[in-house]
Amino acid sequence: MTSHKKINLLEIEDSIAGRVDGLSAHFGRKHIDSRDLGVSLFRYAPDTRAQAGHRHREQEEAYLVVAGHGEMLVDGEVLELRQWDLVRVAPETVRAFAAGPDGMDIVAVGGPKPEGGDGERADVTWPGA
Repeated sequence: MTSHKKINLLEIEDSIAGRVDGLSAHFGRKHIDSRDLGVSLFRYAPDTRAQAGHRHREQEEAYLVVAGHGEMLVDGEVLELRQWDLVRVAPETVRAFAAGPDGMDIVAVGGPKPEGGDGERADVTWPGA
């Protein structure tokens, strides 16, 4: 492992290309050769609402809105999000996102990834949907 590594998240492949309408995901962990940090970019097209969420068994995450605005569903509670809002989420907390009319870009930061990963898909119900 080198002492540092520089990448551009927009130049990394979209790991979910075509599998989720209106969403792209660029996972930086392996590209920066990190042992302990995961940094990812999620880009939501305008008015895209996640139909499923996720949680983790061990990994705590923080989400930073870097462009646009929208909503975050956190264990059934809707949080309004705007640019530069930062939200920390405990591992077991179910979370999902919805972009506003201008879309929303989120940088996610996670801690050490357990062997084989620990993300789990979770069903969500948006209030009023």
